Amino acid sequence: MKKTKRKNARKKEREKEPNPKVVQIKDAPKLAQVKTKPEDLHSQKEKKRDADKRASGRAKPIREVVEKIQPKVRPADSEKLIRKIQKQLKKKDKEEIIEGALKTFYEAEELKPYQVELLKLQRHMENTNKKMVVLFDGRDASGKGGTIRRITRYLNEKRYRTVALGKPSEQQKTELHIKRYIEHFPRAGEIVLFDRSWYNRALVEPVMGFCTEDQYKRFMKKVVTYEHNFLDDAGRTILIKLYFSVSKREQKRRFDRRKNDPLRQWKLSEVDLQAQELWDNFTEKKFQLLKRTHTEKSPWWVIRSDNKHLARRETMKLILSIVPYKGRSRDLDLNPDPHVVIPGDKELRRMKKQRRKHGRFVE
Repeated sequence: MKKTKRKNARKKEREKEPNPKVVQIKDAPKLAQVKTKPEDLHSQKEKKRDADKRASGRAKPIREVVEKIQPKVRPADSEKLIRKIQKQLKKKDKEEIIEGALKTFYEAEELKPYQVELLKLQRHMENTNKKMVVLFDGRDASGKGGTIRRITRYLNEKRYRTVALGKPSEQQKTELHIKRYIEHFPRAGEIVLFDRSWYNRALVEPVMGFCTEDQYKRFMKKVVTYEHNFLDDAGRTILIKLYFSVSKREQKRRFDRRKNDPLRQWKLSEVDLQAQELWDNFTEKKFQLLKRTHTEKSPWWVIRSDNKHLARRETMKLILSIVPYKGRSRDLDLNPDPHVVIPGDKELRRMKKQRRKHGRFVE
C-alpha cells in the first residue's frame, strides 16, 4: 500500500512539471526572430538552393527517407519498404519527386523524334556507302559522354562505333600523332564518334605538359592539311567537329558531384583535378584552336552545355541538319538553337571582342 501511494504521488508531481518539449517548441520561433536578420534569412535561402542543386537533386528526398527506414526493413522486402517510404514522404517531397520524374520523362520523350531521325540518317549512310566522323572535344565535365550516349541510344550497333582512346603506348609516341585515331576511322556506311580526338594535342596535352611546345606547333601547322586530305574523297567522308563549352561555375559543381558520388568517381582524372586552376590556359588554347583549325571545309561548332538536355537535343539537330538524307521529317524543326550551337568563326569573333574590351577572355 505504501509503495502504491508513493507511485501515485510521484505521478502527480510529474504531471505538474512543465513539458520541456512543449517549451522548446513554443520558444524556438521567438529565439529565431531575435537572432536572425532578414538578410541572414535571404543568404540562408540562397545557400539552401545551392546545396539542393549540388545534391543529386531529384533522388534526395527519397534517399533521406530510405536512410531512416532501411535499417528496420530487410533489403529483400522491397514492397514493404516502398509502402513505408510512401507513408513518410512529406507533401513537398512528393511534389518534388513527381516534378523531377515528369521532367526526366518529358526530356527523354523530347529526344525520341530526333533519335528516330538519327536512325534514318544511319540507314542513309549505309545505303550510300558514306562515312561519318564526329569529334567530341572541349572542356572537362561538359557533357560529351552523355550526349554520345543519347545519340547512339537506338542506333544499330553494327553500323556505328564510339572511340575513347587512353594514353598512347611508348610505340605510339614515336609515330605520327593522328595515326592511332586514323586506325579507328569508319568503313563505308559506318559512323564513328570520338570521345576526345586528335585535338587532344591542341587542348589538353600542351596545357598539362603532355607534349612539347614543338610538337604542339607542328600539329597546329599540319592538322588542317591532314583533315582536308581524308575529306578529299568525292564527299564520301563527313567530318563534324564539336567543342563542348561549360561555365567555370557549372564545371566545379559537376566535379564536386563526381568527388562525392562513388558511381562517378572514376570520371575524375588528373586533368579534371587541375581544370579549374588552369581554366585560363584552356581558354587560350580554345582560342588558338578556333583561330587556326576552323575552316570552311572542316568547321568547328561550339556547344553551350550548362543545360545538358538542351546541349544533347541541339547536337542531334546539328548533325541531322548537316547531312541531307532520305525520309527526313518535314514536321520536325532541325534548325539548331543559335544560343546553344555557335559556329566556330562566330565564337572566335566573340572571344576577340571580349579580349579587346576586358583585356582577357571572359568564359
